[in-house]
Order: sequence, then C-alpha cells, then structure tokens
Amino acid sequence: MNFNHIVMDNWSRKPYFEHYLNNVRCTYSMTSNIDITRLLSELKTKGIKLYPVLIHMITTVVNRHSEFRTCFDSEGRLGYWDSLSPSFTIFHDDDKTFSSIWTLYGEDFGDFYSRYLDDMKMYGSVKQFAAKANEPPNTFPISSIPWVSFTGFNLNVYNEGTYLLPIFTMGKYFQHDKKILLPLSGQFHHAVCDGYHASVLYNELQLRADTYKEWLHNN
Repeated sequence: MNFNHIVMDNWSRKPYFEHYLNNVRCTYSMTSNIDITRLLSELKTKGIKLYPVLIHMITTVVNRHSEFRTCFDSEGRLGYWDSLSPSFTIFHDDDKTFSSIWTLYGEDFGDFYSRYLDDMKMYGSVKQFAAKANEPPNTFPISSIPWVSFTGFNLNVYNEGTYLLPIFTMGKYFQHDKKILLPLSGQFHHAVCDGYHASVLYNELQLRADTYKEWLHNN
C-alpha cells in the first residue's frame, strides 16, 4: 500500500492538471455497454457469481494505469497508489437499503473470489453504511443498479471537486442482437485522465471479458 508522491514540476501532465483543477474544475461521465455474452455463459456453467467477476475485472484494469490511481492523500499531497482495492455496494432486499464492503484486491481471481465470498458471509447482512470496518485509504467505489439498463449515468460529488479517483456504476444487463450487454458508467476527473484514458479502460475491459478463459481457468 505504497503512495508515490508526484513532483509537479517533473510531471508531464502538470498543465492539464492545473487547468482542470484550478481554472475549469471538471469531471465527466462515460457509459459504455460491455459484451458479456460468452463470459456470462461460462460463469453460469461454473456457478460463479457475476458481480465479483465484474468488480475484479474493473479493479484489474484500473490497477494497470496510474491515471486511475492518482489522488490526494490524507495530507493533501498529490500522488498515486501502487494498487487499489474495490469498495463495493451490496443491497438489502428486505428494507431496500445498501451497505458498502471492501475486499482486498489480488490479480489472481480465485484468491480474490474466495476473499469476496468470505466478506459477504461475514458482512453481507450487516445493516450499516460501512458494513466492514477499517477500510484502507487505497480503495475506489463500485456500485450496481441491477434494476435498469441505463444509457447514461452521472454522479455529482460535492467535495470542492478534488475527488480524483474513478467511480463505477453498472446497470442491468440486457439482450440486443443476440448479445448480452451490460451498461457500465465511469465517473472521471479531467485533471488526471482524459477521454483517451477512459476509452482505453473500456476497451481493456471488453478484451478481458472476451479472454475470460485466461483468468478463470483455475476456478
């Protein structure tokens, strides 16, 4: 859990960061449909839950790009984490509330999936906003709205516009042209990443969905 400080004068992104943080403070949203046709079929065959698979996919891609790991630390210094873990929401059907749980990330899906199942068993029924305590600072949020297949989703974070990490929201998957598509919205801060970086992320997520056999083979 190492936080690497950025030396502003040595950072190639300095003029963009200063412009989109100080002059025109700007965040943006991007929503794209991820084709999960073959992935979902494989998961149903193996009895693996979809939600943790998507969480792991997103976290893996996020961790491959420093742009999505860049933020301010607790002392207000700019830098990037070596790795992020996901903090994700779960829904309580009985009272229609939700809680947030975090699970330690690891690139091996089998290990992550085991930790996810353990966390769900221990904290899944805890009726608190933060169901699992001691969340580390190197986490980012993921949530799901599985009741609607939205075409766009925008979050408005009122914290002076200094929250730099991405926020992801997935919707209800649906069938179109014999494909099963899942809408995924990402909220990004323009100070640390542009449309190009967001596009790379979505393209890599699709590639990961298409190459599921490479990272599910042990499960």
